[in-house]
Amino acid sequence: MFTTVLIANRGEIALRIARTCRELGLRVVAVYSTEDSDSAVVRFADQAVCIGPAPARGSYLNLSGIIEAALHAGADAVHPGYGFLSEMPDFAEACEASGLTFVGPPAAVMERLGDKSAARAAMAGAGLPMLPGSLEPVSDVDAAAKEAADVGYPVIIKAVAGGGGRGMQVVSDPGELPRQYREVRATARSLFGDDRVFIERYLPSARHVEVQVLCDRYGGGVHLGQRDCSVQRRRQKLIEETPAPGLPPDLARRMGASALRGVLAAGYVGAGTVEFLVDDLGGYYFMEVNCRIQVEHPVTELTHGVDLVREQLRIAAGEPLGLTQAGLLARGVAIECRVNAEDPDRAFMPTPGRLTEFRTPGGPFVRVDTDAEVGGRISAAYDPLLAKVAVWAPDRPQALARMRRALDELHVAGPGVCTNRDFLRAVLDHPEFVAGTHDTSLVAAITG
Repeated sequence: MFTTVLIANRGEIALRIARTCRELGLRVVAVYSTEDSDSAVVRFADQAVCIGPAPARGSYLNLSGIIEAALHAGADAVHPGYGFLSEMPDFAEACEASGLTFVGPPAAVMERLGDKSAARAAMAGAGLPMLPGSLEPVSDVDAAAKEAADVGYPVIIKAVAGGGGRGMQVVSDPGELPRQYREVRATARSLFGDDRVFIERYLPSARHVEVQVLCDRYGGGVHLGQRDCSVQRRRQKLIEETPAPGLPPDLARRMGASALRGVLAAGYVGAGTVEFLVDDLGGYYFMEVNCRIQVEHPVTELTHGVDLVREQLRIAAGEPLGLTQAGLLARGVAIECRVNAEDPDRAFMPTPGRLTEFRTPGGPFVRVDTDAEVGGRISAAYDPLLAKVAVWAPDRPQALARMRRALDELHVAGPGVCTNRDFLRAVLDHPEFVAGTHDTSLVAAITG
């Protein structure tokens, strides 16, 4: 095992990783921008290093600065968390070249699976079911129009290098395809520095269901159940739960086996997530692989009793997977709500500001992942995620009741600060969500 781990991230995920490191007896090095100098993880860590100004490009995306900080602090491993550098092969390579262990999959695997087009081809080769669409990027408008006609409208144009719900657009009208094709390419070029796109059939009422996997470097691997992430706004997840409600056990088993087969064929190592769309006929289709810890990992931890970050660190240290598929037993139901500092009445606009009041829920089987505190500031420079509230219960009705109670207990106040708490509460009470029959169109139906 390592002796010192540098956490190349901020916010709740940095604090969450730091806590597991501490439990493992590892020395923790935090990095921070000038905007985060008084953050909770800075105080929690054994050592903290300022890596630059508030804009992420000068700090949390400053690859060389973070590696320099790790070497200076005597770290022997770097955990990237999620977002920022977590799925950047160049960062993983640079860590290894500097003698640092990157806590994540090998750079070559990350590069192949991060390229959505290459990932589709790799997973198709492993026998995973695919939506009709292009396995190679489409080179121009004419090729895109032909592919869309072959696939059948509506289609979705996706950036090969896209992520986080960005770099994609649904096309329902063939007459709109040329303009939207050019727009997605321009967006992809601007956001990801790669304007390649591909096309696949769009399912307007599908469910978003993902499978958590863990793989070691010796070819061992397990899957840890499904998470339903269908409650999304503009493809940003808001509520996640496990197990996916109403998913037939046989379908769940087949999805888990498919996910594991796909990542093992790709040579995956570490914690990852395979995302699928599930249609109303019980068909499931590969979407993408996320090569990192997910925001929503707490629900899997609550039902399986596995610390996924601990497993990440063990695997990265070269230890064999200590879990077996037969030994993994999921219990009960877990739900997570992402509480964001944003105003639902103003198109969910972020609401940065200083917190004058912040009370988190408690009680049995309630987990709150956050680094927010009274007097702390929600920065306009970063994602507005304020807290992840997760609950566990023996069954779904009890989990829903517990989450309603937990959100009711959450209290946030500060000049100009709003949250989406009441919106989340409304989703929990929506008849389709209560029945577990919702899909990715639910939030659009609520907001109009």
